Amino acid sequence: MQWLIKRRNRQVLGQEGEELALQYLNNNGLILVERNFRRTFGEIDLIMQDQATLVFIEVRSREKSQFGGAAASVTLAKQRRLTLAAQSYLKRYKQLPPCRFDVIAIDTGGIKWLRNVMNE
Repeated sequence: MQWLIKRRNRQVLGQEGEELALQYLNNNGLILVERNFRRTFGEIDLIMQDQATLVFIEVRSREKSQFGGAAASVTLAKQRRLTLAAQSYLKRYKQLPPCRFDVIAIDTGGIKWLRNVMNE
């Protein structure tokens, strides 16, 4: 039963982090296109428009900054899943828009916006 409580706490932390990230990005001029785009092989937390660029955003929240914090938790495997999900999302476009991958890392120190973090 303890594992269920921990899982719910992580889900709440993740949802709160996504909401905080969305507000932060809106305040910085980005416009929400889609939220929680899911496929069996991966999920994209936020898809936003930054002028002409489509931005795929991974939100990572950590209560503690041990093990490198939120930003370090975006592993190579996670990056591959994000890439697959983004490729699936882009199938709806006849002409591909400029795209980039960003990470919003939320730690005890606040919010850090890492732009254009993957070169896939």
